[in-house]
Amino acid sequence: MLQFAVSVFRFSVLSMLLLVLLLAGCKANPPSKVETSIMNTMKHKITVGNRSQTNPFKGNAAAIQDGKEAFSHYCAACHGLDGQNTGVPFADRMSPPVPSLAGKDVQAYTDGQLKWVIDYGIWPSGMPGSKGTLSDDEIWSIVVYLRHLPPAGSLGEPEMYTH
Repeated sequence: MLQFAVSVFRFSVLSMLLLVLLLAGCKANPPSKVETSIMNTMKHKITVGNRSQTNPFKGNAAAIQDGKEAFSHYCAACHGLDGQNTGVPFADRMSPPVPSLAGKDVQAYTDGQLKWVIDYGIWPSGMPGSKGTLSDDEIWSIVVYLRHLPPAGSLGEPEMYTH
């Protein structure tokens, strides 16, 4: 009987140790520079479509304001009002982190690619697709706004995070 109790105890200890090791392995770490470089190259060259699609609103000054308005309703929760994560409490804790839309990696996309990302999202990041939710005109105006983002912090924090 004692032998059985010792075996059960050892099994329990080993099971708990294995569980702790498994859970420790589940921790999300920020991507390394190499992982980031590989993924950015893949996205820019292979997985994100519409490289050659042109924006019908490019150069349209009114589209900047329309894009800012649409962006504030649909995108600011994750990207901040300025597109640079100002006031977004979880932006740097996601894996991968929410990118600044003013950053060189995002700005290197063509207008058509930015529209594609907004339409279909980027998996496995937290970027959802908006096809069917936003109209093509709204998406194109958001792309124009992304090309004319204001300075970081200049628009304050999204209201949903200030109360």
